[in-house]
Amino acid sequence: MSSPRISVIIPTFNRAHLLPRSIDSLLGQTLSAHSVVIVDDGSTDGTESLVSEKYPELTYLKQDNLGVSAARNAGIAATSDEWLAFLDSDDEWMPEKLQCQMEALAAEPEMMLCHTDEIWIRNGKRVNPMKKHDKHGGWIFDKCLPLCCVSPSSVIIHRSVFDEVGLFDQSLPVCEDYDLWLRVTSSYPVLYISEKLVVKHGGHQDQLSGKYWGMDRFRIQALENIILSGNLSDENLNDAKQMLQEKTKIFSNGARKRGRAAEAEKCEQRMEAVLG
Repeated sequence: MSSPRISVIIPTFNRAHLLPRSIDSLLGQTLSAHSVVIVDDGSTDGTESLVSEKYPELTYLKQDNLGVSAARNAGIAATSDEWLAFLDSDDEWMPEKLQCQMEALAAEPEMMLCHTDEIWIRNGKRVNPMKKHDKHGGWIFDKCLPLCCVSPSSVIIHRSVFDEVGLFDQSLPVCEDYDLWLRVTSSYPVLYISEKLVVKHGGHQDQLSGKYWGMDRFRIQALENIILSGNLSDENLNDAKQMLQEKTKIFSNGARKRGRAAEAEKCEQRMEAVLG
């Protein structure tokens, strides 16, 4: 029987200076991907020329600047392999990343999603994640409520999961991964590999997480959506409602300190409507 095939999707926007590091780490894997799709989200920095000249064997798609969710979704639509992996254009993989994950998935064939631990680099220096960023396996919905604890660059996911829970939410400019993992982990257990197989680079100016104030407002939107979906067990629903209350309070307090009382009140009113 032939081995399962993997498609890798790399979304990118104006990162021609970083993209080769990511691509080279992918091409250096001990287990090769069957297909690689680079989705250029409207770059204006020569990304297209870079890919065509240095990596002509890879599939290159260019779209208008629609955001990282639209780019990942376009990559999913452009592939047909059973397994999908994502690699952000500022991250890189250790050489054995794909092989370790596929071997672990083969040993536990009921699992539809696998993620790994990671190394964090901030402004060129290695840092230790805080306790709240710890990774977990199994049924981890409750662990995913405070903040995103699954990195897209660390994931291999079966295509059928997207058929079940939907794609990345293109209405969210950030926290789109938080939103997706809530939907996924409410329905599927997660396989976790404790080896640090991904290097995540941060601190650069174009990181989306630094572009928006009050990041919890996007997590609040994701929580509202999943609470209203009707797809949660009683236990998960109660946990999600409690987290919605906590995050609404944090956001509202912050908004009022910034002189954004109207936004705070609107957020509180939405919470009351969702909680009934």
